Amino acid sequence: MIILWVVLALIGLPLLALGLYFLKAIVQGAIEGWRGTDDDADGPYELPAAAAALGMLPPDRQNKDSAGPVPAALTAALDAARAGDWQPAAALLDATAAERDWEYRSVHSSWLASVAAEDDTWLLAWEAARPDDPGAALVRARSTVALAGNIRGAQRAKHTTAEQFEGFHRVMAQSQEHHARAVALGVEGDPTPYSAQISTALGLGYPHAEMDRIWKEITDRAPHHFSAHYTALQYWCAKWRGSEKLARDFAADAAAKAPLGSLMTAFPLIAHFEHDESDSADGDRTPEMRALVDAALADVAAADPSHPHVAEVRHLLAYYLCLQDRDEAAVEQFRLVDGYVDSLPWKYRGDPAGEYCRMRDLSLANAAG
Repeated sequence: MIILWVVLALIGLPLLALGLYFLKAIVQGAIEGWRGTDDDADGPYELPAAAAALGMLPPDRQNKDSAGPVPAALTAALDAARAGDWQPAAALLDATAAERDWEYRSVHSSWLASVAAEDDTWLLAWEAARPDDPGAALVRARSTVALAGNIRGAQRAKHTTAEQFEGFHRVMAQSQEHHARAVALGVEGDPTPYSAQISTALGLGYPHAEMDRIWKEITDRAPHHFSAHYTALQYWCAKWRGSEKLARDFAADAAAKAPLGSLMTAFPLIAHFEHDESDSADGDRTPEMRALVDAALADVAAADPSHPHVAEVRHLLAYYLCLQDRDEAAVEQFRLVDGYVDSLPWKYRGDPAGEYCRMRDLSLANAAG
C-alpha cells in the first residue's frame, strides 16, 4: 500500500475530537491501489443485487462527512450555531460535563469548533453571555486550531503559499493561549482540554517531553479515551513526530492495558495501516494480524453500542476482514456502517465512497460464492 501525503481538512471525523479535524486538515494521505481490488473498472457503478438486498447504498449516496450517524442533539446544536444561536451548543456541552461523558464532550466540541472556524458570531455571543464558560473556552481553543487548518488549506506543501504557511503558524501559536485558558476553566476530571492540545503539538512540533507531559494529564483523567489515543498515535507516527516503532509500541501498550469494550484494540491496526507501504496483502494476512483483528472484533462486540467511535472501528475491521478473505465477517461489518465513509481507511483515498463500495462489493461477491 503506497501512501501519498496530502493535507487533511477536519473532521472531520465527525465523531472524533478536534485533533482529528486538524489531522484531516494537515495530513490526509492517498493510497494508490487497494489490494485485491480492481481499480481499472470501466463504466458507471451498478449496485450489486446482494448489496441492494441488504439495503446498502451506492457511492453517490454514501455520507462523506461522518463515520456513522450523527446524534440528533448534536445535529440540532450545529444547525442552531449556524443560525447564530449558541444556547443549544452550550446545553449540549453542559450535559456532557454533568454526565462526565468525556468521549462525547470531545466529539461535540470538535464538531462545534469546525462550525466556529467558519463563522464564530454565535461563539462570540456565547462568550459574552457566559465569559468563563468551560464549554465556550474549549470550543474557542479547538476552533483556533481548525481555523489554522483552514488558512493552511488542503494542498500539498509545494502548492501552498508563503502567506498561507505564515497564517497557519501564527494562528496555531495563538491556539496555545486558548488551550491554556480552556485548561484553566476546565471541568474537574475532563481530559478534553488536554487532548485538544495534541493538535497544536502536531502543528508546532512539540518535543517528546512536552507530549509526554500532556499525555499524563490526559491518562490521569481518562486512561482509555479513544479520541485522545487516536490523535496521540498520529503524533507518534513516522510521518509526524515519531517513528514506526514508537507508534506500534504506543498502540500495543494502549491495547494491552485496556478493558474489553474500550475499543483500544483498534490502535495496533491503525499503527499497522499508517506504516504499511506494501503493495501486497500478505502482511495483512499473517497470524499476528489475524489475531489483532480477532481482538478488535471481540472488543467492538463488547463495546457500548452508543460509543461514538464504534463505527470507526467497524470500518477498519471491514477493511482487514476483506483483505484476509474473511468475507462473511466483513459483510457483517460493512452492513453495520453502510451509508458513511469518513473513516479509515477510506478517508485516505481521493474517492472514499468509491473505494469503500469496491471493497464492500468484493466481500459480498466472495461471500456469496
